[in-house]
Amino acid sequence: MILSTTIQFPNLHINIEHLPKSFSVFGFDIAFYGCIIALGMLAGIAIVCYEAKRTGQDYNQYIDFALYAIVFSVIGARVYYVIFRWSYYSAHPTEIINIREGGLAIYGGVIVAILTCFIYTKIKKMSFPKVCDTAILGLILGQIIGRWGNFFNREAFGGVARDKNPWAMRIYFDENYDISQVPDVVKNGMEALRGKALSEIGYIQVQPTFLYESLWNLFVLVLMLIFRRKKKFDGEVILWYLIGYGIGRAVIEGMRTDQLIMPVTGWPVSQALSIVVATVSVIVVIVKRKAEDYEGICGINHGNHDKHRNDHLL
Repeated sequence: MILSTTIQFPNLHINIEHLPKSFSVFGFDIAFYGCIIALGMLAGIAIVCYEAKRTGQDYNQYIDFALYAIVFSVIGARVYYVIFRWSYYSAHPTEIINIREGGLAIYGGVIVAILTCFIYTKIKKMSFPKVCDTAILGLILGQIIGRWGNFFNREAFGGVARDKNPWAMRIYFDENYDISQVPDVVKNGMEALRGKALSEIGYIQVQPTFLYESLWNLFVLVLMLIFRRKKKFDGEVILWYLIGYGIGRAVIEGMRTDQLIMPVTGWPVSQALSIVVATVSVIVVIVKRKAEDYEGICGINHGNHDKHRNDHLL
């Protein structure tokens, strides 16, 4: 059976009736979530190959790397998610390998992708920072597209959105999306906003954080494409990604209602990690760029000194 739910963006005058979560092929249900993730991967590989050609690298090596990175990143993203939801998965171990309904944590995938890149470049005797600068364009493009998988899964949304919010998204209840799936914070917020029980309201109106992150990542990608031609050292582009994505994720994560929480501290994992990663990356960029500027000045002064000495000898 194909599951579907009506979704609206009232202030944008967009109404999507009976939006399905999957489609059927020869009797098999195929989730849109997986299809969109796959599309993001293919688009990511395409832009990486383009960048490799532009910079005089062998794009075939990046295709080989992508095959390893994609497999291990999906595993890493799932393991990361399961670890921070262990209270659930320890009681439902058979659900650990079920990713049809979502449950892939971006940071888990990013961490494993970087580790895979490090090992791959060591084996192939390639420049790790240079490969990172090239491959990271594919990662963020994959994220831009992949976030729309959350839309089809009715997940990764934020708290209650006020009526004046132009991006407010309404998800209506039906046999496929019922009140039991609504987080308590959203349920309480909706009842406070409308002044009646959620069952009487018939829908939730929330922040589409998947959309915010997709648009923010698009902005970061544009900046990366502009400034990659002006980088002063290999590895700078991926650092700008970590800064840009980290800032955006730290803000957006605070809006979400399905955060992964660190034990004991009660802090959202992705928000804390984003702040740390962005801060460290800013420091590294500042230090490295100053070092490059200093070396450039020293090189100019050394050249002038040699010229002056030669003129004196003449």
